[in-house]
Amino acid sequence: MQKLLTTEDTEETALNSSSSSVSSVVNANNQINNPTLVRVRELYKHFPVEGTGDFWRAVDGVTFDIKRGETLGLVGESGCGKSTAGRCLLRLIEPTRGDVEFEGRDVTAMGKRELRELRRAMQIIFQDPNASLNPRMKIGDIIAEPLVIHKIGNRKEQRERVAWLLGKVGLDPDYMKRYSHEFSGGQLQRSGVARALALNPKLIVADEPVSALDVSVQAQVVNLLQDLQKEFGLTYLFISHGLAVVEHISTRVAVMYLGRIVEIADAKDLYLNPLHPYTQALLSAIPIPDPKEQRERVILKGDVPTARNPPSGCRFRTRCPIAIDDCARIDQELREISPGHSAACIRVEGYASAPPSEARP
Repeated sequence: MQKLLTTEDTEETALNSSSSSVSSVVNANNQINNPTLVRVRELYKHFPVEGTGDFWRAVDGVTFDIKRGETLGLVGESGCGKSTAGRCLLRLIEPTRGDVEFEGRDVTAMGKRELRELRRAMQIIFQDPNASLNPRMKIGDIIAEPLVIHKIGNRKEQRERVAWLLGKVGLDPDYMKRYSHEFSGGQLQRSGVARALALNPKLIVADEPVSALDVSVQAQVVNLLQDLQKEFGLTYLFISHGLAVVEHISTRVAVMYLGRIVEIADAKDLYLNPLHPYTQALLSAIPIPDPKEQRERVILKGDVPTARNPPSGCRFRTRCPIAIDDCARIDQELREISPGHSAACIRVEGYASAPPSEARP
C-alpha cells in the first residue's frame, strides 16, 4: 500500500493516515501562499438550437473564485445553469468562451495530455449515483478504475487502496465484490465519493450529490463530505437546489438565475441578509421546523423565462416584485455592496456607488 501511495508523487500520501499531520502543514502553507485554487472569469456556454441560428444560453458570463479548503455552494432553480457551469470548470463540457484557472494554470488552453494529468486533481460526484456507476462492473473495479487509467500501483496495491477508500466512506471493504444493484441509494453515493477520492484530488465538484436521497441519508452523506474535507483538506464546489443543505455545508454561497450569478457572499451573511430579490424569494421558501411558526413567503409570479431568449436588462425583472422600468434597459453587473457580499440589482441600497465585484485573491 505504501508503494502505491508514493510511486507517482507526494500528493498520494495525503490520503494515508500516518502522514496526515505533514499533509496539514503543507496544505496550510499552500493556503497562505496562494489561497485561490480556482479562478473563473466570464464563463459562457451556449448550446446551438438545431435547425435555427439561436443558442441556448445555459451559462452566460459567470465569474467566481474558489479558495483552497472552502466549500462554495452554487444554488438556483433547476435549469439555471449551475451543473453546466460545474462541468465546464472540469471541461467535461467545453465552454464557449471564458477563462478557467486551476492553481494558476489555464484549464481551457490545455491539451489532452495536460488535461488528463489535471484530472487527478479535479474530480466530480454525480447527482444520480445509480446512473453514474457501470452496472456490469463490481464496485471494487469501479473505484479502482481511476487508478488503472493513471497507472498507479499494481493490482494488489489497487485492491488495498479500494478497501481503504471503502472504509473511509463508511462501507465494508468486502463490498468491493458486489454490483451496484445490490446497494441502497446512500451506499451507492458513498461509493461515488470513494471513486472521486481515489486519485487524491484537490477539488471535487459535487453536482447535487444528495438530491436523489432520503432526508436522513442526505444528512449522512453531507456529514461524510465535511469529515473528509477536514481530514484531507479538500475543496468543494457544492451544486444544489436544497438551500438548507447548502447553508449547512458551505463557506460561501453563489446564487444563479438564468445563466448568471445574481448574488455571492459568505454563507452566514447571505442567509441572514439576502440582498437580491431572487435570493430573498428562495430563502423564504425554506420551511421552519416548528409548526407554530411560519415564514413570510415571497411568491414569485410567472414562469422562468427561456434561456434561448432571455429578457433584456435584468433577467429576473419579469418575476421581480420590485422591478422598475430601468431594470429592462440596464444590464446589471455584480457589485460589491459590502466587503465580500456582491449583488446584481439596481434596487439594492448602495448599488449605484458600489465598485464592480471582482472575486478576491
